[in-house]
Amino acid sequence: MRASDLAYEGLRQDIIDWVLPPGSTLGEIETAERYRVSRTPVREALARLAAEGLVSTSGRTAIVTSLTRKDVLELFELREALETQAARLAARRRSPERFAELLEEFRRGPSSEGDADPRRPYFLASELDVAIDAACQSRYLQSALEDIRGQIARVRFHARSNPHREERAIEEHIQIVEAILSGDEMFASQVTAVHLRNSLANVLDSLPL
Repeated sequence: MRASDLAYEGLRQDIIDWVLPPGSTLGEIETAERYRVSRTPVREALARLAAEGLVSTSGRTAIVTSLTRKDVLELFELREALETQAARLAARRRSPERFAELLEEFRRGPSSEGDADPRRPYFLASELDVAIDAACQSRYLQSALEDIRGQIARVRFHARSNPHREERAIEEHIQIVEAILSGDEMFASQVTAVHLRNSLANVLDSLPL
C-alpha cells in the first residue's frame, strides 16, 4: 500500500472513530510523525479527506470538520434523496442471490456463530450499503453516495448507545432487503426513508453536538 493510502486510511478511521474529534488540528509535520510517513503523502491524504468533507484545509494545516445539528440535518436530507433512489433502482435491477444472503445475516441478529458481536449490526449495514450501490448500477449515484460515506460512518459511530434503536434498525434493514428482493421499488424507497428518519432522530439524541 502506498504511503499516501496508509496516511489516508489511518486519518479517515481516526476521524470516523472520533479519536480525532471535530476541531482537531492536523499539522503536516505532526500528522506525518503520527502515521510514520513523509509530509507529501500526508498532503495527498488530507486533500482526499477534504474532498469527502471530513477535513478543511488552510495552508499546511487541516482541521477536522465540525458536526453540528445543522450539519447532521443537511447530511440526512441528502442521504434520503440519494438512498431512497438507490433502493428503488436496486429493487428494479438487483441480483437476488446477494440480497438473499444478507436477509439471512440480518435475521441471525447481532450474534455470529453463537458469539455476540456489538459491531456486527454496523458491519451488516455497511454490507447492505455496498450491495445496494452495486445493484442500482448507476455510477453517478454511486459516486455521490461514496462522497458522503465518511460523514455517515462518523455519525453512525457515535450513535450506538441505544440498544432498542439497534433492534429496530435490524428490523428496518430486514424490511429494506425484503422489499428489494421482491422487486417492489416503491416499498423499498418508502422503508428506506422511514429507516433514515428514525436514524436521524436517534442521532440527534445521542451525538455530542
